[in-house]
Amino acid sequence: MKFNLHYDLMDRHAFLSASNYHWLNYDEEKLRNAYAKSQTQFRGIALHDFAKQAILLGIKLPKTKNPVNQFINDAIGYRMAPEQILFYSYNAFGTSDAISFRNNLLRVHDLKTGLSRVSMVQLEIYSALFCLEYDHLPKNIDIELRIYQVSKIIIHEPTHVDTRRIMEKIIYFDKKIEEFKAEEYNPWQK
Repeated sequence: MKFNLHYDLMDRHAFLSASNYHWLNYDEEKLRNAYAKSQTQFRGIALHDFAKQAILLGIKLPKTKNPVNQFINDAIGYRMAPEQILFYSYNAFGTSDAISFRNNLLRVHDLKTGLSRVSMVQLEIYSALFCLEYDHLPKNIDIELRIYQVSKIIIHEPTHVDTRRIMEKIIYFDKKIEEFKAEEYNPWQK
């Protein structure tokens, strides 16, 4: 049999996919809620892409309480890099929404486009990854973390002790994961 080729669908996922089969048990209301949630995620991705382009092009937006506008304008004002990957190892890396390091001040900003409860832990991990990748001791720098969500900005300045603790956990867990990998049985290798 010669199968149809669907090049336009490569690397895409259908909402009613076989791999996400739980929809078989949904009623109409649950289907509506799940679909609405998926659309919110797509909107969030689009807003992050928009913010990245606006920051890279230096296009400031009108000053409003809109978190997207505030995030973009602050990132441009602080000359931040958008969507910056922070890498310690293939087991420990992440992409910060916006980051800068000047005059011994690390800034990490995160744009949240949903309504769910937020946590600074994600940004604290980014700051730890930054310190690990660029070989900075947290006690020798200042750190300011910001989350932009629903017309408010949450600002947090972690202690160097907290940042160091996260760094140590990343280092320890990375070593453990490498040990786990070395112990794994690989059926493709003899």
